[in-house]
Amino acid sequence: MIKIMKYGETPNSEIFARTEPTFNVECIVADIIANVVKNGDKAVKEYTAKFDGVELDSFLVSPEEMDNAVASVEPEFLEILEKAAANIRKFHNRQVRNSFIINDEPGIVIGQKVIPVDKAALYVPGGTAAYPSTVLMDAIPAKIAGVPEVVIITPPGKDGKVNPVILAAAKVAGVDRIFKCGGAQAIAAVAYGTESIPKVDKIVGPGNAFVAEAKKQVFGKVSIDMIAGPSEILVVADANCEAKNVAADLLSQAEHDKLASAVLVTDSRTLAEAVSAEIERQIPLLERAEIARASVDNNGKIIVADDLMRAIEIANEIAPEHLELCVDNPFDYLDSIRHAGSVFMGKNCPEALGDYFAGPNHTLPTSGTAKFSSPLSVDDFVKKTQYTYYTKDALRKVAEDVAYFACKEGLTGHARSAVVRTEDEA
Repeated sequence: MIKIMKYGETPNSEIFARTEPTFNVECIVADIIANVVKNGDKAVKEYTAKFDGVELDSFLVSPEEMDNAVASVEPEFLEILEKAAANIRKFHNRQVRNSFIINDEPGIVIGQKVIPVDKAALYVPGGTAAYPSTVLMDAIPAKIAGVPEVVIITPPGKDGKVNPVILAAAKVAGVDRIFKCGGAQAIAAVAYGTESIPKVDKIVGPGNAFVAEAKKQVFGKVSIDMIAGPSEILVVADANCEAKNVAADLLSQAEHDKLASAVLVTDSRTLAEAVSAEIERQIPLLERAEIARASVDNNGKIIVADDLMRAIEIANEIAPEHLELCVDNPFDYLDSIRHAGSVFMGKNCPEALGDYFAGPNHTLPTSGTAKFSSPLSVDDFVKKTQYTYYTKDALRKVAEDVAYFACKEGLTGHARSAVVRTEDEA
């Protein structure tokens, strides 16, 4: 049963405790990466046979496989994918950054170019669930950014195929190529390249502990979006909320995995107890009841605060991945929210809207990292290059200043490079 705590009476060490994986995969992942670097496709095929239970002749999803998969998906779902994709494009189009140029002084031009990365890989999890939503959320910003080649890496099923809904979403999102490989070996393959899998510049997307650790270890060889931890939801709810709705929202994240955390912060003890009872009633109704049960029992909590502003202070300290403001007049409180991956406003905005359809991205910072990081966006797929141009006359006006500054750092070669051209003029 979910724990109910009173803020100010329960130690903060319990209030703000986080779910931490108890196993260490660092050495296992390091060995997998080293093997893939050394043996390329051969190593990836061996790991695919070992972990996914299938031997592949080719990792690449063929055009025929793509067409057959899309044809097998219900037209109704394809229509929903298109609607969701349109919402995601509308939101992310507003994130596009423009290059700029400054030329307001004679003889000086400075500026910045915004350039997409050449290749990006999107990791799409397999295993206990298929996530076409992740395909849309990761691929569409990359395409809007102008990335020339966007590839997917995703584990195959035991039949050697990729779930058709993943391929359908990839077609809608405009993905260029899809490779049937998953786990740490897939991350290593796109970080270093193999005979048939391209090396990329950026890897994004969620995965299990092995995927997260692999992304961590290859960072520097390539760029990554973030190290994703277990899924999180925090609901700030006032006394007027419907307990059944709050419980359903908490369980929407608890069903992800046993390490997921679902937290309610409320100013009402009555609501806290009603939500606890609703959780017990609703868990048996879920297909993933065993997972939700473990998540709620081990990581779930209800925190009773004195008032809503205190509840928001608690939420800011936790800095959750998903934050629901289930309160009247939610926009009155939005400016007080400083740390959250994505905020869902009001009593008719379940977090599932953000997962699938509304448009804002669902690849979000977890484990408190919302205090210093952001959701996946178009910015993740571009880089900036600066440029500077001075005429000889413009340089002459500032050369002595530059040289003086350089000498203060003891770098007389720098100083000399600034003044040598003016000496030539003397």
